[in-house]
Amino acid sequence: MLRQLSARHVPFRLNRPFRISRGVKTAADTVQVEIAAGEHVGRGESVPYARYGESIESVLRQVEAVRDEIERGAGRNRLVEIMPPGAARNALDCALWDLEARVAGRSITETLGWGALKPVPTAMTISLDTPAAMARAAAAISRVPLLKVKVDAENPVDAVRAVREAAPGPRMIVDPNESWTIAQLADWQDALAELRVDLLEQPLPADSDEALEGFARRVPLAADESGHVTGDLAHLARRYDVVNIKLDKTGGLTTALAMMEAARQVDIRLMIGCMVSSSLSIMPAMIVAQHCGFVDLDGPTWLAEDMPGGVSETGGVMAPAERGFWGEI
Repeated sequence: MLRQLSARHVPFRLNRPFRISRGVKTAADTVQVEIAAGEHVGRGESVPYARYGESIESVLRQVEAVRDEIERGAGRNRLVEIMPPGAARNALDCALWDLEARVAGRSITETLGWGALKPVPTAMTISLDTPAAMARAAAAISRVPLLKVKVDAENPVDAVRAVREAAPGPRMIVDPNESWTIAQLADWQDALAELRVDLLEQPLPADSDEALEGFARRVPLAADESGHVTGDLAHLARRYDVVNIKLDKTGGLTTALAMMEAARQVDIRLMIGCMVSSSLSIMPAMIVAQHCGFVDLDGPTWLAEDMPGGVSETGGVMAPAERGFWGEI
């Protein structure tokens, strides 16, 4: 059956600024694709990321370049052969998963031999700001299970301490987004351990993280910008305790599932993350989240308006979307 492929830029306005060490976002710019086959339509979404040299225009060009193959029936495994990892392949891969589920009349988790998707505790992000402002943000959600605190290299311990005093209960991830040096990590890690930080995510630039080999750490370390695909895992396991799998980095759910299995073989623990995005990005990640020790899927909570019927967050717990939204009939 011939297919029809469509792709477009879909922006989402944020309900508040999202600040990390690299800058500030006030909108989430996504690419959404649809693949139609007869009466069935599969959908997927990705978020182009400038950190990896992507833009809305470049991702749309990549999708257009494989249009003929997709419309002639190319499957998910063929995508891995003809496209590099990244946002374009992610959107197409997730749309194909959704389409397969609708054509087969059964959910993706049934196809995988898993049970139904369960709600998962998700990190709720405290955006980079002054320590006082971050404390206020933390106080408003102080009873959630897990916080993720964005910091840079300017007084990060003060920011973490302010958050911890405002929210003494939750587990905590601290994320400098590549903004520290190894000397700063050595200087600050004792204080972070005393503040009960559970995970420190990507403290060093990805091109400098070889300094972590042999580093005596007080807080477990997670690779984010350093970890993209399964081939990265061998050296990541020498530097990190956890790898943050993001579908926009791996190039889709297909390769994310393969990376999840491979990570177990090298004894590196699993985290699932996301960009600021709609529920259409989050639902495929929810599948991987069922097997992760750390889950960071609060992207849609930053949107002024999400897609109807999407995931829902209550008290820091993310519940799957309504049946029929993605991956189920």
